[in-house]
Formats: sequence, structure tokens, C-alpha cells
Amino acid sequence: MGRDGRGACHIYQVSWGVTMNYMDTMKKINKKQFSSIYLLYGTESYLIQDIKQKILKHALSEADQDVNVSYYDLEEVPIEDVVTDAETYPFFGERKVIIADNPVFMKAKPDKLPFEHDTEAFQAYLENPVDYSILVITAPYEKLDERKKTFKQFKKYGEVVPCQPVREWNMDEWIQSIAKEMGIQVPKELHELFIQEIGTNLMVLRSEMEKLALNAEEDGTVTREMAESLLSHSAEASGLKLVDAVMERNLSKAIHLYKDLIRMNEDPIALTALLASQFRIIFQAKILKQKGYAQNQMRQYIQAHPYVIKMAMKREQYFSLHELEQIMDQLTETDQQIKQGKVEKSLAFELLLYRMIHIKRMDNKIG
Repeated sequence: MGRDGRGACHIYQVSWGVTMNYMDTMKKINKKQFSSIYLLYGTESYLIQDIKQKILKHALSEADQDVNVSYYDLEEVPIEDVVTDAETYPFFGERKVIIADNPVFMKAKPDKLPFEHDTEAFQAYLENPVDYSILVITAPYEKLDERKKTFKQFKKYGEVVPCQPVREWNMDEWIQSIAKEMGIQVPKELHELFIQEIGTNLMVLRSEMEKLALNAEEDGTVTREMAESLLSHSAEASGLKLVDAVMERNLSKAIHLYKDLIRMNEDPIALTALLASQFRIIFQAKILKQKGYAQNQMRQYIQAHPYVIKMAMKREQYFSLHELEQIMDQLTETDQQIKQGKVEKSLAFELLLYRMIHIKRMDNKIG
């Protein structure tokens, strides 16, 4: 029961003092086993939104969702107002959900606001929450100050769920999970295509899955032809194509791809970083191959999806080590020139493509 014994509907406290991951949390929510307090933090908005939506769906009836949900922005409202709402018994139904975004007081360097949050009142609530409210705090920040008492209180009495960007090597699980939710089947051999074209953005993945679900076969199967036709192309996919243009010494193709990316509002600084990431993996794959490592052994050294390593293995044979070193030097130099304002960034990137393509091999043999 809550602090004053009110409330006929009990909330099951799960895994007190444990930092949960997204999958564990969703399993609990789908079983209607809720914590009284949640802290969702990180920059992967899909995970935060999905947890919030699932809590609303499973904790409240459709009718209650109209009257027993409150939303707050903690950059505009003090946390003590949220606590007061959480402690107030719902007028209709037996449970309410309070969602409060942007707890700036949990950051290492809190943003300045025209008011001060009463964090002591909040900490007191965390220690003894009522059982008729589910309080969800969402912090869309890369990091929180884990040394602060509020964070420690969350870990001790509530459920802390990191919602950080998904790594490429976890994408197989995500593709299967979202496909199952939508009642479609994406054959394993198509996962590489999804990763190549979409990258790791879960919001985009879900959007693309919704599009495919409308066009799937009668049995829900997604075909390769369908996927190739309907999937939107990501910057990461275009980044690989830029690598191929450099590999093929095709300046015209590289400039054309670059112009397409600019039309997609991609920034030359971000594209330089993207190319650097791709060539770094190719460089690592080449070194490990020369040391006798098989493709499946490289995973422990190259933190990337097996598909990315597989593609790097195909590409590394077209570059010598010396050539890859020169390309990495060019990428570093261009990045510095742009950030220091020495060269206009669009011109700097076009010059980078020209220089990479015209790097001459130091020997006549491949690799």
C-alpha cells in the first residue's frame, strides 16, 4: 500500500535497486507488473517513447487514459508540483500515470531555470511512493550525474532504464522484435540489407517496418524485392557507397553521392566522421587479417555488426595498408581544417574526396 494506506489497486514493485535494460522492463510491463517510479534516460527516443506508450496501454483503460494521465516539463514546472499530483488520489479509476520530462537537476551541470526544484521533497517521495500512481521521469540526456542522491534514490527504490543508442550488433534482435510486433516476417538474409540501408535508428526502423507491413505477402513475409524497393536510404548506407566510389577511383560517382547527401541535409563534418568510421573499420580488418584472424574472430576487436565486418573484409583487399594510412591522415586533416574554419566545409569535403581517390598505391599488389 501507499504511505497512507489508500488505493485498492496495487502496483507490483519489481527489481528494486536494479538498473533494468529495455527488454527486461518491457517484459514486466507486458505482464502488468509495474514499478511505482521509473527513470528513463538516454538519447534513444524510440526506447523512451515505447516504454511510456506501453505503460499507458497496460496500466490504464482507454477511458482512464483520457482523465488519469498528466504531463509535465520540468524545465517549466517545479518537481514538487509533480509530487503533489502523484500523491493526489485519482478522481476516476484506481490508478494514474504522471509523466515528467527533462529533470535538469539530475545533470552534472543543471541548466539555469527561473525557479528551483525542491529535490528533497522529491527524494522523500522516491523513498515512499504511493501505490495508485506510476511516476515516469524521462531524461533525454546522454549522461546523468550518478553521484547525486536523487539518482541513487531512483536506483534503490525505483526502476532505472538506460535508453542509449542501439549498437549495430544488436540490430538482428531489434529487427525480429519489431517485425513480430507488427505481424510480419523478415527473413534473416534480409537483415544485412536493413542494417545497410537504415543503420541503427530505431525510430526509422519502426517507420520502415510499418511501410513494409502494408505491402507484405499474405502470410506476412517481406521479400527482398519489396525491401529493396521500399526501404529508405540512410546516411550510413550512402557512406558505404562513398567508400566504394573511393575504392573504384570514381570521382564523378563520389561527388554525385555527396550532393545527394547534402540534399538530405547531411553536414560535411558528420560525413567526414562517417567516412572516418568506415575506413577505420576497413583498416582494422586489414591489420587483423594480416595477423591471421578469421572474420568471426574480429568481432572481439572491432565493435561492429558482423555484416559491417563482412563488408570491411570485402573492401580491405582494394587498399594497401599505406594507402589506408594516407586516407586516414586526409580525413583527420580535413576534419581539423573544417572545425578550425580554415576551409569552407563543403569545399573541404569535395577536396577530401578528390585527394582520397587520387592517392596512388605504393606498390602494384593488392593488400
